[in-house]
Amino acid sequence: MTTHTVLNTVHDRNVENISQTLAQKLIAQSAHIQYATVGEIVMCDVDLAMFHDSSGPRRLKPMLESLGAKIWNKDRVVLVMDHFVPEADDEARKIVRIARDWAKEQQLPNVYDSQGICHVVVPQHGHILPGMLCVGGDSHSPTGGAFGAYMFGVGSTEMLGVMVTGQIWLKVPETIRMHWHGALAPGVCAKDMMLMMISRFGMNGGRYQAVEFTGTTIADLGMAERMTLSNMSAELGSQVGLIAPDLTTLNWLQDRLIQRAAKNSHDTLVHASIEQLAHVDLARWQTDTHALYIEHRFDATELAPMVAAPHSPANSRAVTEYDRTPIDIAYIGACTGAKLEDLVAAARILKGHRVPHHVKLMVAPASVSDMQKAKALGVADILQNAGAEFLPSACGACAGYGQTIPGHARVISTTARNFKGRMGSPDSEVYLASPYTVAASALTGFITDPRETMT
Repeated sequence: MTTHTVLNTVHDRNVENISQTLAQKLIAQSAHIQYATVGEIVMCDVDLAMFHDSSGPRRLKPMLESLGAKIWNKDRVVLVMDHFVPEADDEARKIVRIARDWAKEQQLPNVYDSQGICHVVVPQHGHILPGMLCVGGDSHSPTGGAFGAYMFGVGSTEMLGVMVTGQIWLKVPETIRMHWHGALAPGVCAKDMMLMMISRFGMNGGRYQAVEFTGTTIADLGMAERMTLSNMSAELGSQVGLIAPDLTTLNWLQDRLIQRAAKNSHDTLVHASIEQLAHVDLARWQTDTHALYIEHRFDATELAPMVAAPHSPANSRAVTEYDRTPIDIAYIGACTGAKLEDLVAAARILKGHRVPHHVKLMVAPASVSDMQKAKALGVADILQNAGAEFLPSACGACAGYGQTIPGHARVISTTARNFKGRMGSPDSEVYLASPYTVAASALTGFITDPRETMT
């Protein structure tokens, strides 16, 4: 498809000095400075630290104990058990037990055990708000950028520093804007947008800079789709994947916070978040007209469903180039392909049909909440009647844990990565695609353009 690249420049140095990108504004607020200059190294206050059973207690507990240090603010820590649950073996049981025991010992107030994938569960509970700076112990932590927050992944040593001090240093990044205009065709979605961009720029295309998604196409997307874009900015090599907050953002968050408050009317943190959300200045969290950035422009009307061949998301081409490639397994799971909206998309393809006996359709909803809603809407019944085997709401096969992909299998999956051996056996072949394409391929038994199966 046709793309255009522009460099936004200004000739007035005074304007340049005060005009800021969204990334610069978020960093400046956290660093308590008026303006953040690209290349400058600043110390930022952290609003939220998230980690899971794999990246968290088993690594942080012994380091904190060796330092004799305490957590700087337990209210700002979120622990999610999602990688090793349900426990498949003794090693998994040990890791999860460490997490559960430490959470109880520390009396952590925000713990989500076996409730789904951290990148979905944390925002669904209203923990990420516009204007925040957050860190996560997982490479797909940029998901938080969908809410107008500066969120990125860190390793255990950096997380230790955050846990003790509540701060982290940052080098202010340049911004690359991915500007999309026009309407997506039926059967085409955010996953296809990301696979196209990764194909165009490669997995180091963002060069650890800040990617910001903009344009009318982005504005028309729901939060689930925006989360997919921000999540997979990691596959572009970017530190963050930002989307400026708007009324869609605020309404989505307000609904989740109100639901959380209804379950616990005495939760003062939730009520504080609701109050904070009510005072979000949307105009403030926009990239200034005269800010400096590189911009790539795309026409969404030209985009076809995309498929990434083994063994890299960058091996992406239009689905028609893989036409009639046979598959053994169709996997609808992960934080990029099993949210409620993704399950609805798959059900739209599979309703009234059943997958052939030689195809295994596996569905692992991104969160327990999404699964409950899918049941209430009848979406789960549609998928089950089509032959789907439901798996627990966890990272599961996406991260190679639990029920993984067997050897010598050809898989089409909604996950974010298809590196050799990531989902299980290194002898398997994993193709990446959207929920529409995965469902259509499950229905036919070979990689299929979902537009051919939609009614």
